[in-house]
Amino acid sequence: MRFKISLPAFILWLSPIAMVFTILASILYGAKNIDSTTVWDAVFHFDPGNVNHQIVMHSRMPRAVGALLIGAFLAISGAVMQGMTRNYLASPSIMGVSDGSVFTITLCTIFAPNASSLDMIMYSLIGSALGAGIAFGLASLLPNGMSPVRMAIIGTIIGTFLSSVSAAMASYFQISQNISFWYHARLHQMDPGMLKLTVPFAVVGIAMALLVSKSITILSLGEEVSMSLGLRTVLVKAMAVASVVILTGISVALAGNIGFVGLIVPHITRFLVGVDYRRIIPCAGVLGAIFLALSDILSRFLNYPFETPIGVVTSLVGVPFFLYLIRKKGGREDA
Repeated sequence: MRFKISLPAFILWLSPIAMVFTILASILYGAKNIDSTTVWDAVFHFDPGNVNHQIVMHSRMPRAVGALLIGAFLAISGAVMQGMTRNYLASPSIMGVSDGSVFTITLCTIFAPNASSLDMIMYSLIGSALGAGIAFGLASLLPNGMSPVRMAIIGTIIGTFLSSVSAAMASYFQISQNISFWYHARLHQMDPGMLKLTVPFAVVGIAMALLVSKSITILSLGEEVSMSLGLRTVLVKAMAVASVVILTGISVALAGNIGFVGLIVPHITRFLVGVDYRRIIPCAGVLGAIFLALSDILSRFLNYPFETPIGVVTSLVGVPFFLYLIRKKGGREDA
């Protein structure tokens, strides 16, 4: 009897192995290479007095795990946004959602400098909701504002405005150095404590995305078709937006504004697994995790021994991909 396995199942089954190898590569290679024996000893026989053990457990391990999680969060957010809006250019970084998070984190740093890590996460969630609300609200008020290219332009304008206000306020209150982390997305400054705090939020955000995945597949067929099939579109959109807000907010709180992951990965995933969002969302999470973790590893070698900001690496792929989508699909709605 011939055993057959679908591509989505293959991706999901293979993902744990791929992630383990990615984490191992992320720990082993950098400005200072660490051999596998030292990594083994650091994990199972940790010695606080050993500098290499400290690097492995307190720097590279959180960085590797954080890169995987953030890549998954952003990819799932992008997939949900593209399916919900039928907009192939939708992503947290383009629609102003990420910039909204950076804006409120800037306010938090200015007016509540002693805020806890949990407070920073909550401010980031409020900011992502603010960015999404302004972008989608303004697009709904303008003629043909929900078309892909116009919505991308609106989102970019809102994001640029919020980012500019944030930079101006940071400069005026002389906190530019403190806030630079969230502008330049430095994964090597990952806070293990904050990483643990985001887990409950991540579970809720991913669960909501998976819960509405079937409905998003129907919603991606169009508003009229969805309503004719009895879909409660307002409820589905509310849950989808909530999922995007949560996942984007915790991503920015962890590592700052990282662009294009939520744009690129959902398209690659749709090409591989089809248009069913019950498959797209989990597979996008897996592929997004590996994509960002590999991009992080690459960022260490582009200008070795100095590190290149992770946003530069994702932009090298994302900008040409963005232009390709505009050239190929023009202004058509097509998610």
